[in-house]
Amino acid sequence: MFFWKGKTLRTAIGKKAEVLPSLAEAGREDVARALETVLTSLDDSKAEDITNIDIRGKSPLADYMIVATGRSHRHVAAIADHLIRNLKEAGLGAPRVEGQSGADWVLVDTGDIIIHVFRPEVREFYNIEKMWQAPDAEEGTVH
Repeated sequence: MFFWKGKTLRTAIGKKAEVLPSLAEAGREDVARALETVLTSLDDSKAEDITNIDIRGKSPLADYMIVATGRSHRHVAAIADHLIRNLKEAGLGAPRVEGQSGADWVLVDTGDIIIHVFRPEVREFYNIEKMWQAPDAEEGTVH
């Protein structure tokens, strides 16, 4: 038999669990506001070829995926910086960011919305829109 020496382990017996609304119900307005903030920021930054992909029901990662293009490394970095600043100023928190130092492909993750900002060559190479814009299984199989 194995015994722990020292502090007694405590449990939450007797406490009732707090019932919270689901994130999907509680955050619909916040997601819509965040989506509007993202699209406005990208447009203000002169991002090109902005694609909004609704991935609700396709993936638990997020509700929306936005893909945009910047003309150069500097433009991609500026678009991402402007977007991050606008999200914080709108009270939507600090998003997680990847790739900002290289600025070939910057990923900004707000939780409900994932934004990809690419240089043109990198976007063409990865072509992630094609993968996410595939029809749902219920819609039929594409061969």
